[in-house]
Parts: sequence; structure tokens; C-alpha cells
Amino acid sequence: MRSLLRLPNDRWKPLEIVFWLLPVAAYFLFPGYLVLISQIMIVGLFALSLDLILGYAGIVSLGHAAFFGLGAYTAGLLSVHGWNEPFSGLLAGAVVAGLFGFITSFLVVRGQDLTRLMVTLGIGLMLFEAANKAAFITGGVDGLSGMTGGKLLGLFEFDLNGKVAYCYSLATLFIVFVGMRRLVKSPFGLSLIGIREGGRRMPALGADVNRRLVTVFTVSAAIAGVAGALLAQTTQFVGLDMLGFPRSAELLIMLVLGGTGRLYGALIGAAIFMLAQDYISGLNPAYWQFYIGLLLILIVLFARGGILGGLDLIVQRLKPSSRKEQA
Repeated sequence: MRSLLRLPNDRWKPLEIVFWLLPVAAYFLFPGYLVLISQIMIVGLFALSLDLILGYAGIVSLGHAAFFGLGAYTAGLLSVHGWNEPFSGLLAGAVVAGLFGFITSFLVVRGQDLTRLMVTLGIGLMLFEAANKAAFITGGVDGLSGMTGGKLLGLFEFDLNGKVAYCYSLATLFIVFVGMRRLVKSPFGLSLIGIREGGRRMPALGADVNRRLVTVFTVSAAIAGVAGALLAQTTQFVGLDMLGFPRSAELLIMLVLGGTGRLYGALIGAAIFMLAQDYISGLNPAYWQFYIGLLLILIVLFARGGILGGLDLIVQRLKPSSRKEQA
């Protein structure tokens, strides 16, 4: 009971340190897969943004790709028109996506799960069609091309091997993750968990539920914008699929695989999904989605709470204290 009542702290556990050393080691061990791993890190950052509202605040979204695409198009349009400085492009993507998230948040937080699903889905579809119609700006179905990548810190130019993009993606992911980790362990983050578990009781504690939900939805949208801008800068291309519904649906699958409300679950789920997609599609390009669906069903049936939830359950059963209690 004492462990359950203990407040979270910001101390880094040994497994966390090992986790973040893995991509550093991968840079030297797998030089031929740097592009793929950098894509995994960017998608993992995108998954983190959804986990913030779904895993902690309980806001279900089927249109989160709208903010991802907004960040990508913002950075892409800046680059096409001559402004290709990377860090300011990330900031611009975060600001535009966050502003759009703030405006739409008042529609999203008013409803419950089904209403939120429909509202977020509608927002995503509307933005997708708007980008499709505005082909003179976005490039339409052909995508936004003609982007040029500026030098990182004015020194490092993006190379074909993806080394600079890899370091850039890893640094961005780590910095954003540290900020999110601090946020979810703060009193604000704990209040979000309280809203998720019992939103009707939180006003009795003096918590403004709507204001907190609007705030976290805006922050989540801004982080998704950073991920979109990062993908646009590293690939130097923006397509309509970044705003599409399939991207939002895949994001939910990643969270289910890894486990929601854990942060690391979003990263692990994104890595497993993209690695499985890359490997299985190479074996069977026509029916790779069948095996992804089978993997998803197995996770839901035998590992509630995702992969991390299943590992937690195994660890709890192997603990000596738990064995004594069962005896």
C-alpha cells in the first residue's frame, strides 16, 4: 500500500538509461539502417503525442494525423520558400499545430469517448480534403516537393547516409521525451490521471477539468507538429498521406502494442510496428497487414496493457513476495 501511495519521482532507472543507450549503439552497429531507425524515432515521437492525451487524459482521437501533417506542411512550405533553418522549422511546426489544436480542443473536450472519436475524425478528414483542394499551395496528390535542407547548427549538412538526420532525430526525441516525462510526473500529470480515472470527481478537489484537457490537448498537438516537421526536414518531402486517416489508425495500433500511459510503450510500440511492417512486407507485400492484425489480436488477448503491461505482469508473478502472498 505504501508503494502505491508513493508519489512518482524524476530519478532515472537503470533500464531507462540502457534504453536510451541502445540508439546510440545502433548508430555504430547498424550503419546501413540509419534511415529506417530515424523514421522509427520520428514515428515514436508522434506516438508519444497521442499517448499524452490517450494514456494519461483518456482522450481518444482518430484524427491526430491532422497535427502531424500541419507540422510537416509548415516546415515544408518554409523550406520551399527559402527558409530552411532546421530548428526554427521545428518551432514553427509546433506553433502552428499547437494553435490549431488549441482552437479545436474546445470541440473535442466537451464530449465523451464516441463523440471525441467522431469530432477528431471529422477534423482530420476536413483538413485532409482542404490540403487536397489547395494543390497550388500543398502540391495536392503529388506532394510538396522542392524542399532543401539547411545545415544543422550551420555546420552539418544532411547527407544521403542519414547520419546527420539520425543524430538530429535522436536529439529531438530525447529532449521532447524528457519534457514529457517531467510533465506526466508533475502535479498536472497526476491530475490528468485523476481525470482519466474519475473525471466527475475531480471538480470536487478544485480541479478545472476542461482547462486541463484543453492544455494537454494543445501540448499534444504541438508535439505531433514537431514530429511532422522533423519528418519533412529529414525526408525533404511532404505528402497528403501525412494527414490521412490510416496514419492516425496506425498510431492507435502502436499504442495498443506497446501499452498506453507509459511513454516508453509508445516508443516500443512504434518500433515493433515499423520493424514488423518492414520485415513482413518484404516477405509478403500483398498480405502483410494480415500478420500485423494477427499480432495485434495476440497482444490484446494475452498481454493486456500492451507489451509493457504483459512484462509487468510476468515480473510481478516472478517476485518472491508475490509468491508468498499467493501461498
